[in-house]
Amino acid sequence: MPKKEILFLSPVFTHNIWGGTRLRDDFGYEVEGDDIGECWGISAHEKGDCEIVSGSYQGKRLSELWEKEPELFGNYKSSRFPLMVKIIDAKEDLSIQVHPDNEYAGKHECGALGKTECWYILDCRDDAALILGHNAADKPELKTMIQEGKWFEFVREVPVRKGSFVQIDPGCVHAIKGGLLIYETEQNSDVTYRVYDYGRLSGGAPRELHLQQSIDVITVPAKPVENSVIETSGMQKNHWNELITCESYRVWKLVLEKELEFNQKYPFLMMSVLEGSGSINGTIVKKGIHMILPYGFGKVRLKGNMEIIASTVGSG
Repeated sequence: MPKKEILFLSPVFTHNIWGGTRLRDDFGYEVEGDDIGECWGISAHEKGDCEIVSGSYQGKRLSELWEKEPELFGNYKSSRFPLMVKIIDAKEDLSIQVHPDNEYAGKHECGALGKTECWYILDCRDDAALILGHNAADKPELKTMIQEGKWFEFVREVPVRKGSFVQIDPGCVHAIKGGLLIYETEQNSDVTYRVYDYGRLSGGAPRELHLQQSIDVITVPAKPVENSVIETSGMQKNHWNELITCESYRVWKLVLEKELEFNQKYPFLMMSVLEGSGSINGTIVKKGIHMILPYGFGKVRLKGNMEIIASTVGSG
């Protein structure tokens, strides 16, 4: 029988032209460089497969456990571990992009999953904003704006602040702007269509754009702004506050003061400590720790002062 123990994971890091140093400076991750863009905290993706760092499964990759120990995940039916979580440090603006849904990605990207994702704003400037959605009224106008490069007319900027939560559905035009530190929960996919990249060069050449794919998948008209961003700063403490439930995932926020007990009742529960420190069933945890509580884990005892984001598979 698989052991019902906490799976602590070693993150994987990416270096990006828009990355910075906050993943090292703020979270204490031991990674070199001044272009650290992403921490893949929980991932079984082939481009970044996290390793279990302690316990009975030490040294094994998450993808291996998913394949060989399905009971750990409630025998959940999926050909691959379905979710990923990341911390993103955007020192500079990311490209304006869009993700396909499962159907389009499966057909055009060699059977890959599409990508639904959501962002929790860990930190930002006082005047921070995201690109979220667009201003085209219909597909012909969308096509014209993209092909003629009318970017400032096309994209929609939305103000955000620390604690804002944003759902990014497939087909939603979006971009993280410089100065934002973001925690991202998403489908296990790396399929991104780049619409515009500010003319930046990588290795002396412009990065590839995906204009036709973007035109194919962008939702028109865009979802209203008021349905896209929620604020979490006033949510109840010592309580799992649900941020989103959709087909791909469920996500909660917990601000822990002193202690909380609950039962892990999901196929698996991913948890990341984003502020503070404490313990989980007697094991010390701190800011920057990522873990998975397996199926049937049972009673969970949290102690300390921590901010945690947790997630599991959705209703699909």
